[in-house]
Amino acid sequence: MPYDPPPHLADLSLAQIADLVAQRKLPPVENWSPAKSGNSDMRIAADGRWFHQGGEITRPAMVRAFSSLLRIETDGGYALVTPQERLSIEVEDVPFIAVEAQIRGGSIAFRINTDDLVIAGNDHPIEMRSYDGAQVPYLLVRSGLWARCARPVYYDLAERALEADPDNPGLWSEGVFFALGAAE
Repeated sequence: MPYDPPPHLADLSLAQIADLVAQRKLPPVENWSPAKSGNSDMRIAADGRWFHQGGEITRPAMVRAFSSLLRIETDGGYALVTPQERLSIEVEDVPFIAVEAQIRGGSIAFRINTDDLVIAGNDHPIEMRSYDGAQVPYLLVRSGLWARCARPVYYDLAERALEADPDNPGLWSEGVFFALGAAE
């Protein structure tokens, strides 16, 4: 079955974005406790690229499929999980990158590098973290899995936040205020 990525966020209404978010059904990896475990020989680089045995996985559909099996373990490590097997995977920073953001009607919608869509709010907070010597916003995608905002996304959000209130830069989404100043 061919994979068709969703259209760009700029082309969608908030209702259409919410519908696409609701349609994405992920496997219940948090409920699976497979007996067999091992190492996947996979790595997610800090820039969001996926690698297997040193070679980059370039097929977006493969990355999307693997990302749906990803979970964070209680020890802070990451694993790809199926009902039969749990394979560790190296993650250099966080598993996802927020590559696009749109603000519509009091909500901030993000597209993740795996083409998942996330709307910031109580269940998907934004927090500032230190990365590569700078304060950068991170978005909770799901179940302890975070996305770092790509530089253009962060610059756009920061510009909007500074326009709204230069003394207390931040943005509202789904009734929640997210400060975009330096982390305390």
